[in-house]
Order: sequence, then structure tokens, then C-alpha cells
Amino acid sequence: MSSILPAQDAPKAPSPPRLGLMDHCRPTLRYWFETEVHVYALSIAASVLLSFFPFLIVMVSLCRYVFHWDAAVDVIELALTDFFPGELGVFIRRNLEATVESRGAVQITSMFLLLFTANGVFIPLEVALNRTWGVTVNRSYVKNQIISLGLIFTCGGLALISFTLTALGIQMEQAWLNITFLKAAGVPLSILALFLIYWLLPNRKIPARRVLPIAIFVGLALEGLKYINLIAWPLLKSKLQNEYGPFYISVTIVLWSFAAAMIVLAGAEWSSRSRNP
Repeated sequence: MSSILPAQDAPKAPSPPRLGLMDHCRPTLRYWFETEVHVYALSIAASVLLSFFPFLIVMVSLCRYVFHWDAAVDVIELALTDFFPGELGVFIRRNLEATVESRGAVQITSMFLLLFTANGVFIPLEVALNRTWGVTVNRSYVKNQIISLGLIFTCGGLALISFTLTALGIQMEQAWLNITFLKAAGVPLSILALFLIYWLLPNRKIPARRVLPIAIFVGLALEGLKYINLIAWPLLKSKLQNEYGPFYISVTIVLWSFAAAMIVLAGAEWSSRSRNP
């Protein structure tokens, strides 16, 4: 009678080693040092310089001449003060006010042209995100403009919601609540705008669950970048004034837009690293 041998357990596959923080960050650091990434970030920064002021004109004009809510205009000026310290914020607010006053009532044609100019930032951003996700074919220019207009209307709507919520705080006549309302409303809406950009702008289907955590992290990182700007501005201002003279304000916008673009692109690289949905 043959003896029955007990079945032996199959050897377990060794578990993959746990990666530390630097193991996760090292591919992103290598990505940052790629030449194409710097080209994308500089192109995005230049587009921000061209798009930033027209977008502000649209926002202020809508709040003043369409919704007739001066408190929301005050919130926009408050946001500019929060983002741009000292003379830089004063310069932008003064020229924004003068431009809006000289334009007068909102004209549909002018508004459309301003929005068309403001959505230029999404062209290089789409190319960069496509490259990050391994997409070899970009959208046509017309399709890109359609997607970009949809995103800029959405982002503009989110900005108006943020300004409206903060304006409610101002109307409460509690000065110390102004910045609190602005930050409480602005940071989540900025995260939502980043999520929509990560999710919709690449020319392929992107799983929402892959980009949502990154949008949260990048939104908080951009908020931290703003405080770095506030701290570093006194030293940076003197350096830029010595090197660029009256053009230091434009250079400042480009530099900080470049830094913000590098953070946004790093978030896209991180979320796309695992190619399987």
C-alpha cells in the first residue's frame, strides 16, 4: 500500500522591497533635469506672462460690469496682494484698474478675444502632459482651443466662486477674516482646477483616481511656493532690479511661473509613472 505524502506548500514569492521616499522622488528629479521639461516649463511661463493680465481683465470686468459686485473686485485686489508682495502687487493692481476703467462696459467681442489670448497657456501644457503620459499624437490646434476654452471657462468660474465666497467674508466687515476666507475657498478650488487639467487636457483617457491625489499635493505645493515668494521677494527684487531695470516685474512673473510649471509637470510625471490604470 503506497503511502500518501503530504502536499508541500508552494514557495512564496518574495515580496518586493519597500521603496523609501528618495526612491519615489529620484525619477522625478531625473525628469526635472531633462532638457525638454525645461523647454515646456519656459513655454508655459511665457504663456502665463501673456495670459495673466487678460485673464484678470476678464475677471474684473465681469464682476464690475456684469454682476455689479464691487466687493468681488476688492477680493481680486486682495488676492493680488496675497500673491504679489510690495511694489509688484501695487503695480499690477494700479494698471489693472486703469485698463478696466478705460475699457468701460463689457463688449462680447473684446471679451472673447481676451479669453482666446488667456487660454494660450494650455497649448504647451497639453504637449508636456502628452509627453509625460506617453502620448505621441497631440490634438489639432482647433481641438486644443476647444478644450482650452472649456478649461478656462471652468477655471474662471471656479475663480469667481472663490471671489464670491471671499466677498461674503468682506461684507461681514471682519478684516481678519478676509484672507482666511480667500485661502479657505481658494485652495480647494485650485486643487479642483488642477485635477481637471490633469484629467482632461492629455490626449488620452486618464483615470481620475490616479490624478486626484497628485492634484491635492500639487495644489498644496503651489500654496507653499507662494509663501516662498513672499519671503524671498525683498532679496529677489533688488537682484532683478539691478539686472533687468524696469522689466523686473515681467521677469518676476516668468520666474515664478516657471517654478510653478515645474511643480505641475512633476506632479504629472509622478501620476503617470505606473502606466497601468
